[in-house]
Amino acid sequence: MGISQYIKEIGRGARGAKPLAREQALDLFGQVLDGTVTDLELGAFCLAMRIKGETPEEMAGFLDATHARLNRIPPGSRALVVLPSYNGARKLPVLTPLLALLLTREGLPVLVHGSASETSRVLASNVLAELGVAPMTAIGPIANGQAAFAPTELLNPALKRLLDVRRVVGLRNPGHSVVKLMQPGAGACVVVASYTHPEYARTMGETFELTGMTALLSRGLEGEVVSDPRRTAQIDGFVGGVRTELQAQQPGTTAEVPGLPKEIDVATTADYTRRVLAGELPVPEAIATQVRHITQLASHA
Repeated sequence: MGISQYIKEIGRGARGAKPLAREQALDLFGQVLDGTVTDLELGAFCLAMRIKGETPEEMAGFLDATHARLNRIPPGSRALVVLPSYNGARKLPVLTPLLALLLTREGLPVLVHGSASETSRVLASNVLAELGVAPMTAIGPIANGQAAFAPTELLNPALKRLLDVRRVVGLRNPGHSVVKLMQPGAGACVVVASYTHPEYARTMGETFELTGMTALLSRGLEGEVVSDPRRTAQIDGFVGGVRTELQAQQPGTTAEVPGLPKEIDVATTADYTRRVLAGELPVPEAIATQVRHITQLASHA
């Protein structure tokens, strides 16, 4: 055992590194999650992949290993909508909780999962707690029309440890990509994914195609999966891995979003969310569109 043979392939720099086959990536990442590699090997893997970048085949293998080891949410009668939340708010309010609660109004079960990767940001989990959605303490079913928040360590403690490597070396690693694409439900799921850099859009889209997942992919708000209310982004949908363009990107940015607060603290964001849900403020059109597309994908999952 050990992953040194894989490190030799991926660790030869941006030009000399060779991509791994899906089966190799599955074996490598499985050993990482099982904790059978040394700290030195783990660090070498994280740094080598950071320099090389993940291919869709590698991401598919990493996901295969992850899905085999997740504590999964039991299936229900409707597709589970999965909202990864690992970035939080830096300049604009974190609107992932609003997206989650709008989706519950469509009768969908919604799972938000995440952990703190940026200590200075306002997290969706904190806003959800302010709105009465406390973190799950054990894996269990999520009812139709219910939103739940699962800390990453509840789904897989090894994934949380891998994410925490960033606190030591200061760089992201494949774990940060895996948590944004993984399918934590044992039944039908719609994984809502986003990218901040356009080069990741191709890799993420091809990964969904390879794995046959049902998902929605678009550019998100500060790394969160919720649509930026100031823009009309391209949105792609995947049903069983088959891609469809749901919305074309439009140029331009709206200067003002009606009712959107300038403050990003937990209390202000929670109050804005409550007022939108109560009909006192309008639902941002970009988010309303996102809700419609996710609901449609859920009906085909």
